[in-house]
Amino acid sequence: MKNWMLFIICLVCTLAVSAQGIFRVTVKDKTTAQALPGISVTPTGGKGIVTNDSGQAVIIGLSAGKHTIQFSSVGYELFILTVTLPDTSWHEVLLTATHKEMEEVTVLASTRNNQRMENSPLKVEVLGKEDMDEENAIKPGNIASILGDVSGIQIQQSSAVSGNSNVRIQGLDGRYTQILRDGMPLFDGFSGGFGIMQIPPLDLKQVELIKGSASTLYGGGAIGGLINLISKRPGYEQEGMFTFNQSTLKESNFNTYVAKRNKKAGYNFFGGITHQDAVDVNDDNFSDVPKIDAVVLHPRFFFYPDSKTTIALGYTSTFETRNGGDMQVIKAKGDALHQFFEKNKTDRHTGDLLVDRTIGGDNRLQLKASVTSFDREITTNIHHFKGNQFNYFTEASILIPKEKYSFVAGVNATGDRFKILPSDPVALTDFNNNTVGAFAQATVNLPVNTILEAGLRADHHNHYGDFVLPRVALFHRFNEEWATRLGVGFGYKAPNPLAVQTVDYPIQDIQSLPPGIQAERSIGYNAEINYKKEFGEESSIFINHAFFLTQINNPVIATEEAAGPVSFNNAGSHILTRGFDTYVQLKLHDWELYAGYTYTIAERKYLKDNQFMPLTPRNRFAFVAVYEIESIWRFGLEGSYTGTQYRDGDTKTPDYLFMALMLERKFGKKVSLVLNCENLLDYRQSRHEALYTGTITDPTFKPLWAPIDGRVINISIRWNSGHK
Repeated sequence: MKNWMLFIICLVCTLAVSAQGIFRVTVKDKTTAQALPGISVTPTGGKGIVTNDSGQAVIIGLSAGKHTIQFSSVGYELFILTVTLPDTSWHEVLLTATHKEMEEVTVLASTRNNQRMENSPLKVEVLGKEDMDEENAIKPGNIASILGDVSGIQIQQSSAVSGNSNVRIQGLDGRYTQILRDGMPLFDGFSGGFGIMQIPPLDLKQVELIKGSASTLYGGGAIGGLINLISKRPGYEQEGMFTFNQSTLKESNFNTYVAKRNKKAGYNFFGGITHQDAVDVNDDNFSDVPKIDAVVLHPRFFFYPDSKTTIALGYTSTFETRNGGDMQVIKAKGDALHQFFEKNKTDRHTGDLLVDRTIGGDNRLQLKASVTSFDREITTNIHHFKGNQFNYFTEASILIPKEKYSFVAGVNATGDRFKILPSDPVALTDFNNNTVGAFAQATVNLPVNTILEAGLRADHHNHYGDFVLPRVALFHRFNEEWATRLGVGFGYKAPNPLAVQTVDYPIQDIQSLPPGIQAERSIGYNAEINYKKEFGEESSIFINHAFFLTQINNPVIATEEAAGPVSFNNAGSHILTRGFDTYVQLKLHDWELYAGYTYTIAERKYLKDNQFMPLTPRNRFAFVAVYEIESIWRFGLEGSYTGTQYRDGDTKTPDYLFMALMLERKFGKKVSLVLNCENLLDYRQSRHEALYTGTITDPTFKPLWAPIDGRVINISIRWNSGHK
């Protein structure tokens, strides 16, 4: 009898458990198809939960039968789903973003644990999809202009002949800024020293900026900061964007982006064409803007075997030719006097693979790999050079998110091989760099609104040995308005004779690295406080005030001898840069305002006198004001003040003001017309001094500290065929 009673009790319990329903769901953005963490999932009459970092939620204990599930979050429209339980399938819910997306729904890729921007111990600033779309109409051929609008970032033009530029953060040279594409390092050394700003903004979902050390997460090179270019992904709705642009500086651009996905597969494709005629703005017979012809192609294919897996295959090709120098030579009218020119032909081919898989509930496994082949051919009136750099990168990482903490760890291998192709003789020789590394990072939610993050990376370089890079960061929220961040991190940079310099040296003058040269090592500190206040549905203010300090030991310096050769060695002391960065973002209904000020003291402590870092303004201010009228008209005014800068030799440059004005007229949701004027005041370095010394046959160009291309007006037509 007891056995029968026990059997009946077990049977009843089994039936009761089986009657309970389990609801499983993955929540994504309808347009981007990106997983959405932090979405509230609430059954009628039940207790709600929020989605994890992979956008997934599981509700157990529901009774059998029909249930109404509600999905809600700030920045997204309310969604209601009716289901009948029991149901063993994974449901997929697509949420539609409201017209004005708010900062809280911005999820960061560069933190590696997909934290929200407002709660990340690692400070990341984001230029979002709307910024990329606007820049596509203003400067469709490159991202240099929009990066230069951010406080603490300086776009440094390093050559008047080629028009080449690099990115400097917090007063440090461009070689200390690491540039990634979708978290993968593609640009360094020979492949990173030319044309990397020529990435069209229409191809990007967002740009993430880290000011200060990020080497623990991304390896050597991210001493001054990091720029992560995040590519777009297809959504369920058909997308199609086409832009045609023409400027008074004789530049023409045509860019197109199309994308679409279904449940199992998707694609996106970007194609861009740029043609720029050579222009002599200051009538000195040399081009201030080189002749440029460029084509960029970027197709990607996506596969979704199930709701937990995404596989992406991509290919990028860039073909570009630049020709600058004597205008008569460019026009094929050179003679015995007019001979000087520099022609750069570059081909870049990149293949990449991404596999993203949710395993064991909420855990996320990610595999990344990329290979790049970069060819650059340099032809001048006295020399011909051609070289190739092959880059590779592969990484496996796992993210374990929990309610109170998250943990991410991974291993990677990265490297490059530089090879000289048939050329005139040079002092350089072939070389390679190979690094294997492992990293781990834990993020812990402590009591009283505090988040602690600690990470460690260990790298082994085939030439420069072992590096251990710890990082600690703390985020504390005092209340809804006030919060603070503190952080410290270590970094390193392997020497490379082709690393980005403030000035582009002739390739035939660059010497190979000497025996015994050591890697550069750094430590960086940051501290900040921010304030945010919302008043009304469409009005808010955000203020951020940050202090920074970076010290680089064993800095590798370039020494140019009178006869021409450029050699490299470790300096006897360190580089020290410090200062503060303040910016304010204000939204007042139809107004958007941004103002930022950066104060920087950058010094080369290895010098006895004139320790200042050349071409680094101590004071820099930038602002942007945008006003929109009922989604029909949009007006924008932006400007920047650049204070005096030192040249090598203890001479100062003048300070100057740069202004730009934009007007956009929208015709429904599909078509818009943009009129833009850059350098409204027509400020040019050539108004203060000649851009070169020597003769027209053998010129020596001065370092550039201000614009040289003058006032530019452009008009663009944008057609968004994806809008209904």
